[in-house]
Amino acid sequence: MNKRPLGRSGLQVSPLAFGGNVFGWTVDEATSFSLLDAWVDAGFNFIDTADVYSCWVPGHAGGESETILGKWFKRSGNRGRVVLATKVGKEMGPGRKGLAPTYIRSAVEDSLRRLQTDCIDLYQSHDDDADTPLADTLATYGELIREGKVRAIGASNYSAPRLAQALEVSRLQGLPRYESLQPLYNLYDRADYEATLEPLCRMQEIGVINFSALASGFLTGKYRWRADLRKSPRGYAVAKYLGARGTRILAALDEVAARLSATPARVALAWQIARPGITAPIASATSLTQLAELVAAAHLTLDAAAIEQLNQASRPQEAAGAR
Repeated sequence: MNKRPLGRSGLQVSPLAFGGNVFGWTVDEATSFSLLDAWVDAGFNFIDTADVYSCWVPGHAGGESETILGKWFKRSGNRGRVVLATKVGKEMGPGRKGLAPTYIRSAVEDSLRRLQTDCIDLYQSHDDDADTPLADTLATYGELIREGKVRAIGASNYSAPRLAQALEVSRLQGLPRYESLQPLYNLYDRADYEATLEPLCRMQEIGVINFSALASGFLTGKYRWRADLRKSPRGYAVAKYLGARGTRILAALDEVAARLSATPARVALAWQIARPGITAPIASATSLTQLAELVAAAHLTLDAAAIEQLNQASRPQEAAGAR
């Protein structure tokens, strides 16, 4: 499988990343192992998780996803076949959040222990921390890189002004720079990324590994009516997509999928993979059948007509009103 450069980090990643938020949440350990085995066997090498996954589940404390990944690395011996991305910064409990140097130092050791590895390939700031100077955070990451505990760093949920500011601090002070950005982006959620983040990332050669690539499952076509929201634990997140624009997007996906003998999910992911500036959309699967859809999406090529049809159907409402 052709790999793509992740920013200027030197890391080469598959055109899709497996979203590890499901490990220990909607899939158990045994199923997680099966999915991970199938992922690398299919030629993919990129897996994204976070220390906070899945603390929102009653009885969980966070770290469940990293723990399962660590057990899989030990059992399978596949650590060397994976570009491993995790994150720090979201609240793990009282006093355990943010990007202050002392907290990053503590959190990275916890992640390394859970992941049963001595190095994280991509360590990401999960949220911006306005209370900690950017230089302090970046200097701490620089120390971790020199110590061999981290290879490259990335940002998640940063605004364009704050990402630009962080890049400037890195340049002026000779500190490591964020080589990737993890924004919300999919066929429905286009406006914010395309207006401000996309131009910045392309100009600065920042890799983009967008989350919610299938809009919590909406772009699979699984949820078309309010009654469908009961189909999964994640259904509540899809309600905001139900409406005229969402219906229009699903209709375009259905038409393109029918022409290409594909599925809406494959087409939705292929559209993102084909977009200049996108490195690797993040998508998850809870079964081998769903994982096969991800694999097929990475091998699906959309022609110009299909891309334009999807572009028009999914135009952000502001652009649609500015005709």
